[in-house]
Amino acid sequence: MTNNFHKVAQNRRARHDYFIEDTLEVGILLSGSEVKALRDGQSNINDAYADAEGDEIALINAYIPEYKGANRFNHETRRPRKLLLHRRQINKILGRLKKEGITLVPLSLYFNNKGRVKVELAIVKGKKLYDKRASEKEREWNRDKARAFKDYQ
Repeated sequence: MTNNFHKVAQNRRARHDYFIEDTLEVGILLSGSEVKALRDGQSNINDAYADAEGDEIALINAYIPEYKGANRFNHETRRPRKLLLHRRQINKILGRLKKEGITLVPLSLYFNNKGRVKVELAIVKGKKLYDKRASEKEREWNRDKARAFKDYQ
């Protein structure tokens, strides 16, 4: 990702619940009222995931609120939204979805430096409860270690 972007929504829980194997920057097909609502903020991708819809990949259960100025031309707040990928990328991801039992989870939703809405999509595998405990323990240890070194200096 570039440094010149404006984050609209972030899924911080995904890093806790999943092992992130790979990330992709993908486009998303939105209507005008959705883009304007995103510019206002208030969107949520915590419960969202991406899945196959026919021979395409769609972002499912992402919440983009209605835009007040669009009145009757407004959009559905939780409709499936098509993700824009190259055909080779789609085929590769669909193959992995069927064989390996992976999940596609959005990590963030943002405007890039050209003003286009992008999704940082992660290819993930679920963590077990003991994996989550181990991650928590390691994070606490690193925090305590940093505090000790800070006090020592």
